[in-house]
Amino acid sequence: MRISTVTMFEQSVGSLNQQQSDFLKVSQQIASGRRVVNPSDDPQAASRAVGVDQAKAVTQQYADSRVSARNSLSQSESVLNSVNDALVRAKSLMVQASSDTLSDVDRESVASELQGVYESLIGQANATDGNGRYLFGGYQDSSAPFVKDVNGDIEYAGDSRVREQRIDASRLMPVSDTGEAIFMRVPSSAGYVAEAGEGNTGTGTYEEVRITDRQQMADDLQAGNSFKVTFDDPPNTYQVEELDADGNTVATTSGNYPADNPIAMGGMELKLSGEPDKDDTFTVQSADQANTNIFATLEKAIDVLGQPTDTDAKQAAQRNTLKSVMRELDNGLDNVLTVRASMGARLNELDVVDSVGGNRTLNYEQTLSDLVDLDYSEAISEYSLRQVGMQAAQKTFANMQGMSLFKFLN
Repeated sequence: MRISTVTMFEQSVGSLNQQQSDFLKVSQQIASGRRVVNPSDDPQAASRAVGVDQAKAVTQQYADSRVSARNSLSQSESVLNSVNDALVRAKSLMVQASSDTLSDVDRESVASELQGVYESLIGQANATDGNGRYLFGGYQDSSAPFVKDVNGDIEYAGDSRVREQRIDASRLMPVSDTGEAIFMRVPSSAGYVAEAGEGNTGTGTYEEVRITDRQQMADDLQAGNSFKVTFDDPPNTYQVEELDADGNTVATTSGNYPADNPIAMGGMELKLSGEPDKDDTFTVQSADQANTNIFATLEKAIDVLGQPTDTDAKQAAQRNTLKSVMRELDNGLDNVLTVRASMGARLNELDVVDSVGGNRTLNYEQTLSDLVDLDYSEAISEYSLRQVGMQAAQKTFANMQGMSLFKFLN
């Protein structure tokens, strides 16, 4: 069979091109560190690698979201730490102001310091993050959540919804708490609190509310019942009205004061001292039905400490107010600590989810490596082989190029 010179050259050039292509492919793999440089190199591995890479990118997005959530929670927890210190200081001032050795001037001085605590507390409630967003305004984080109304009272103007952030595929985490939940609520375990009527004219003061039947008290608390003690004419008889959640009277008892002191009501006893006047009242109600606004509590304390106590009735009214304030501060502080504990638990959860997410990312990276990464030992051997093949093809082509019958003609 005759082989033309053109055919010989075409086959040789084709062989050279194929050898060079294989050599360059291995060179590209070594340079990139990847076995699958183009999808055509291994279509199945390339397809699986795309899915794994997308899953890895989603995991990284959740990791970035956790960083944002951790920053928000850490900032909020730091502010609540300052709020905790402010409430502890306010409670200390209330204990100091309750001393009978203080004069009206001394109490005014305490009120002045308490005013500073009050102003700092407003500033902390309206704290912002590094981007100027208010921490405790819920989703309405572009304006201050706590503002003064027309009467000068602090009210919550933020959103009641808690800002949430998805930190993992199956976890939507609250990354802050609303100011309403922090500064205007009490813990569910707060129980009952006592309060003297604003119009009381006698010297009667309440000492404490003591539990005598915890189950009965819990039942009344769950039903939303409250109790109101009203004093009548001498010889100081009184009536105890048990009121339901709507304010309707469901039961009435009576007694004589001070013979029936402490006064029994719904699994509790209210102990009084002093001499109540006719129509003086004392109310015992669940803590969440009473004042739960920390700012209103401090305003009440500042106001009463600025009032003169030149009569026994005014002294009694001040004592009753200060006792109510201290109980409300205790409840407010407990609530702040509860929220802080919740934030701490969420920060701990972020650490756990971070660990799980990190392991998941490592698994994805290992899978990607198995699919597309290069085995350098095998690739270098292949590189050497292709290099030898290409050199052999080049030498063969050079030798064949010189073959011709014309060399043997004289």
